[in-house]
Amino acid sequence: MTRFEITGASAADMEMLRTWADAEGWNPGDSDRFAFAVADPDGFLVGRLDGDPVACISAVRYGRGFGFIGFYIARPDMRGRGHGIRLWRAGMDRLGGRLVGLDGVVEQQDNYRKSGFRSAWTNMRYQGTPEPGDDPGVEIVDAASLPFARLAAYDRAFFPEARDAFLSAWTSLPGRTALAALRDGRIEGLGVVRPCSSAARIGPLYAATPQVAAALVRRLAGHAPGGEVAVDVPDVNPAAAAVAAGLGLVPAFETARMYTGPAPELDLSGLYGVTSLELG
Repeated sequence: MTRFEITGASAADMEMLRTWADAEGWNPGDSDRFAFAVADPDGFLVGRLDGDPVACISAVRYGRGFGFIGFYIARPDMRGRGHGIRLWRAGMDRLGGRLVGLDGVVEQQDNYRKSGFRSAWTNMRYQGTPEPGDDPGVEIVDAASLPFARLAAYDRAFFPEARDAFLSAWTSLPGRTALAALRDGRIEGLGVVRPCSSAARIGPLYAATPQVAAALVRRLAGHAPGGEVAVDVPDVNPAAAAVAAGLGLVPAFETARMYTGPAPELDLSGLYGVTSLELG
């Protein structure tokens, strides 16, 4: 008789999650798992059948009131057997009492709606090599040169809860570049680029103006292998899609940001690219 159990993810499992996500075409970052583990070490679950991994999910807690679901994958040869839904319930139970968000691929969005999620906006991944452009009149600096408390405070305008430990790892892992845009000493933009299996991913991408957003993308692309980048652009900020198209990037992949309750109040006019489809 087979035995199904749910366990926390080991370091080896975290690498497996990345491999599975890559096979789905999600193109996660090469080192994302190290930042993910800092965000919530107990938030990554694996379903095992007689010890063999067959499904995974992340159910990460932020602060006291928010959680995010990601990495919801059943191994292709094990789909349709109920293992994934058991893991889904375990993840949602872990986030009980919180507003929960996720970025759902198109084919799963109806299932998420049946679980109480509602669409807040669409993320369209734009990909390519940015075309050159004009100087936006801001100073672009290494984000590590700024006091981290300033970066964390800036991030709070775009995320429902403080996530300082995650943000610290996300912006400083080896191989990544984090750039900030300054005007008269004020932070007017922040972007991070990280290596991936295919196009390097930019996220988050925050900016006070479209010109600043475009300048950050161009500068970040200079740190990407081959100069090709991808950014998940929220359609709730129309200027973001215009920036991506103006840079010569083209649509490549679509998800929907969904929540179990009212969407949190964020600075959507300054959100030009979400941080991660897996952790928000």
